[in-house]
Amino acid sequence: MARKHARRFYEYVAVSACEDGYAITLDDRPVNTPGGTKLILPGEALAKAVADEWEAQGELIAPESMPFMGLSSTAIDRVGSRRSEIDVQVIKYAESDLLCYRADSPLELVARQAEKWQPLIDWAEDIYDVEFVVTAGINPVSQPQPTLRAVEKTLGALDDFELTALATVTELTGSLVLGLALLTDRIGADQAFNLSQLDEMFQVETWGEDQEAAARRGTILGDIRSASNFLSLYRCVERA
Repeated sequence: MARKHARRFYEYVAVSACEDGYAITLDDRPVNTPGGTKLILPGEALAKAVADEWEAQGELIAPESMPFMGLSSTAIDRVGSRRSEIDVQVIKYAESDLLCYRADSPLELVARQAEKWQPLIDWAEDIYDVEFVVTAGINPVSQPQPTLRAVEKTLGALDDFELTALATVTELTGSLVLGLALLTDRIGADQAFNLSQLDEMFQVETWGEDQEAAARRGTILGDIRSASNFLSLYRCVERA
């Protein structure tokens, strides 16, 4: 069933500084998150980007066209109040990271995975002083407990907005390693997407394109780009 969109009820959008950051108003009325919390953003760049999303709405308000509003609300409503739960969800990706599960055939795919994925595994092991177990096939493997503890410590050092971006990219790619690589500017959004879709693109090369799958990949790419841009806008606070 198609989602119903509310009609636009405001004429102008504004950003204003407040004690805790920047607020967005619609005809002088403050914008709230879906959870009912006043939307206060830590930096002007992110606040202006969210305001631009509200300004760009037509006769009907389409939440799906407002990724920065959605991610900001997630950081405030969900991540801020459920840190331990979000941490557990992200750590699960470390236990079954996409980059740790390799094909055992055909040889061309095996070689491609080793060439594209292993450098990032090596990078993560070096940066975070951990060890990832890599396997071939679908049988699950357990990652070392010191690795999982190191991941938990890394997550604990992130604030709610950073964790929102990381959790989003990790879920979209199926890889915490890719999420961390993007978070630390080791790779960009498009590279994170391409690496996460390596197996799928090999199948496309072999069997041809499927329109529905292509549309799904396009959505994933857009969402990863939005998360990456959200992180960049948020980090303008640190550079200011």
